Amino acid sequence: MNELRTNAKHLSQAEQYQIRKSIVRLLKKGHRPEEVAAMLDVSRSLVYATKKAYDDKGIDGIKPGKRGRRQGEKRTLTPQQEREIIQVITDKHPEQLKLKCCMWTRKAIRDYILREYRINMPLSTLGYYLDRWGFSIQRPVKRANKQDAERVEAWIEEEYPAIAEQAKAEDAEIYWGDETALQNTANYIKGYAPVGKTPVLEVEAKKLKLNMLSAVSNRGKLRFTITKESVNADILIDFMKRLIKDTGRKVLMILDNLRVHHAKKVTAWLTEHRQEIELFYLPPYSPEYNPDEYLNSDL
Repeated sequence: MNELRTNAKHLSQAEQYQIRKSIVRLLKKGHRPEEVAAMLDVSRSLVYATKKAYDDKGIDGIKPGKRGRRQGEKRTLTPQQEREIIQVITDKHPEQLKLKCCMWTRKAIRDYILREYRINMPLSTLGYYLDRWGFSIQRPVKRANKQDAERVEAWIEEEYPAIAEQAKAEDAEIYWGDETALQNTANYIKGYAPVGKTPVLEVEAKKLKLNMLSAVSNRGKLRFTITKESVNADILIDFMKRLIKDTGRKVLMILDNLRVHHAKKVTAWLTEHRQEIELFYLPPYSPEYNPDEYLNSDL
């Protein structure tokens, strides 16, 4: 007749730990594994396994471990599939793979996995994978499709460092300038409301449009002027006069290539005031390199 033994698998982690400590204590007293198994009513395999774990790692070897699925166990995707998918969404755009979207979304990635591996993953599960892979939702940086990459690189590597060196040598202050249009009826906010009951936002009935010319220094100092007229040569010159007076030292201002920035009247005025202010120009179609553009975006 077989002897009934205590099945440690059915015990709590705390109870299992107590049994393992008892096994170690009895073994240290000189009892043989067979005797310990009989005294504690457990299997000899448990005694031997506990002895080995204790001999290898001491008390840490018999402490309760974290229960649950082991890392990588029962995952939907194999490690090889994960590596392949990470490589694809890092190096390629969905359009290159004939998917109907321009950026990688969970749906686009799910569609790709379904097409390539015949695995239909829930979007919630895919979210956990993306988090573990180190991917997050991000707003793309906009870059004009006419931008000259070599010209931009030369500006970053050569032209701007030269401007910075000049500013240091002449004790000048660098400003980044830009213009933007404003209106009082702009509405981009969103909020929750019952289905079928669109919320109402009261606004002025009369539209008001203004223009702002602003400049931001490398230290974050902001100077701006508001005008009802479109920015022209006279307004730009007046702004530069005020900027020079406010700064109290020479200004090196970086602008984009708007036509008014190259106007003959502006060029003539700058020639007369070269000791007070100089203008420099960003490469064409490169708004992302102008900090003042981010001010306009937030505004």
